[in-house]
Amino acid sequence: MDESHHRMKRLIGIGVCVAYLGWFVLGSVVAEAQTNVSPSPPLEQALADLSSEVDGTREQAVRLLIEQGDGALLPRLEELRANADRSLRMAIKPVIDTWRNHANLASPDADTRRTAATDLGMSGRPAAIPWLQAAAANESHRWARYAMEESALLLQLASDNPAAQQQAAVKLGEMRSQNAVPALQALVQAGGGESATAEQKALAQRATAAIERIESWNVWSSTIETLFRGISLSSILLIMSLGLAIVFGLMGVINMAHGELMMIGAYATFVMQECFKLYAPESWFDSYYLAALPAAFLASALFGLILEATVIRFLYGRPLETMLATWGVSLILIQGARMYFGDLTAITAPSWLNGGAQVLVGVFLPFNRLFIIGLSILSVMGIYALLFRSRIGLRVRAVTQNRSMSACLGILTRKVDAYTFAFGSGLAGIAGWALTLVGNVEPGLGQNYIVDSFMVVVTGGVGKLAGTIIASLGIGGLNKLMEPSFGAVYGKVLILVLVILFLQRRPSGLFAVKGRHAEG
Repeated sequence: MDESHHRMKRLIGIGVCVAYLGWFVLGSVVAEAQTNVSPSPPLEQALADLSSEVDGTREQAVRLLIEQGDGALLPRLEELRANADRSLRMAIKPVIDTWRNHANLASPDADTRRTAATDLGMSGRPAAIPWLQAAAANESHRWARYAMEESALLLQLASDNPAAQQQAAVKLGEMRSQNAVPALQALVQAGGGESATAEQKALAQRATAAIERIESWNVWSSTIETLFRGISLSSILLIMSLGLAIVFGLMGVINMAHGELMMIGAYATFVMQECFKLYAPESWFDSYYLAALPAAFLASALFGLILEATVIRFLYGRPLETMLATWGVSLILIQGARMYFGDLTAITAPSWLNGGAQVLVGVFLPFNRLFIIGLSILSVMGIYALLFRSRIGLRVRAVTQNRSMSACLGILTRKVDAYTFAFGSGLAGIAGWALTLVGNVEPGLGQNYIVDSFMVVVTGGVGKLAGTIIASLGIGGLNKLMEPSFGAVYGKVLILVLVILFLQRRPSGLFAVKGRHAEG
């Protein structure tokens, strides 16, 4: 009995294995058959007509392949294109692009889906409307869905259905679509003629309202982007001005070479980049920028230390002579950089700082500028902690307020002067490091910021951290706001005039020194 039972179990097991094997083989055969299935006869004829020399035949074939084909045609089309002449490749390209973009609508990458949707919208193919609508219904990424909806409406706007066109015009206006403006303007022009029909005139009215809505939003979006660029410029200016505020505000030294200290930080970043290119693995290249931060700080700080020991130390209390001497040093540094590095040096930003974030329609915030803003915030916090929450900062402030009393208490005032000047110079190097993300490195880059930095320090109040922050935001923002209207040169001149007028009313700046240390 037991033996027959075991035999039955073995037979059942064998039967199950055979059934599973048969199912697997059958599935493979079916799948292979589906893979190798040929296109329908009309599509086969269309593929053959792509090589026709008859006028209109090739265009009709392309239209049929787009309207009735699918992604399975891509291998055949790629094979045809590989062995075709130029005219045939040009004819096949729209079909390949259409079906490739259709496939990319389901890509796992949101940027790829967004790009595919935009390309389909620009193709002018009405067949893509249901694809885009279906993809938008299942899309979770905000801006990819926006691109899909916008592209579907653009294709709808180009249709022959007046009702659909009016609906598309209204929705595109609600979406503030900048890409729709040319098509909407064409509709306005078509509806403004004497021979225009009532439908065309009604469509022109809807298109006009949509354009006004889009242009009104463009004013706001451009203002937001301008303010953002102003804040990012202010951030670089702030980091540089913080160093100058320490050197000029706390030490009373007018250092005209402060801009060239920023240049040294920028060139230190370039040298670190080249070292990583030559000696580090390729996968480590993006790390050069983080490694360049301490290099830029130390290079500028070291040069500042040397400058203080060899020139400035002998000129304390003589501001005019200090200004002339450091100006001469700045000219030497500029010429030396030009002789060694040339007139222009390119810096490749790390890949993790490429691109940006779109926060609103028409408002795109680059990652590199966001990084600079974050860096300036960290710099302010670090300087505040150093000056007001540490023993070193206490000594610096003591020497600033009363040098003789500080010396009597055992503080090495000369050493404090040297380290303070080196720290302020290092901050200029960090500003140069940050500047490489938004501009080219050239010998005279420091000259573009030195005047603005002095204006920030004087306007904010000498030695006042809060005043430096507010003044840098104000002057940097005004620079960007005035450039579109007055140009870069006249904008700076106007800002200088405004600063002079402000100082006439408040000679001590935004935050004047109060108490027993105040002058007068």
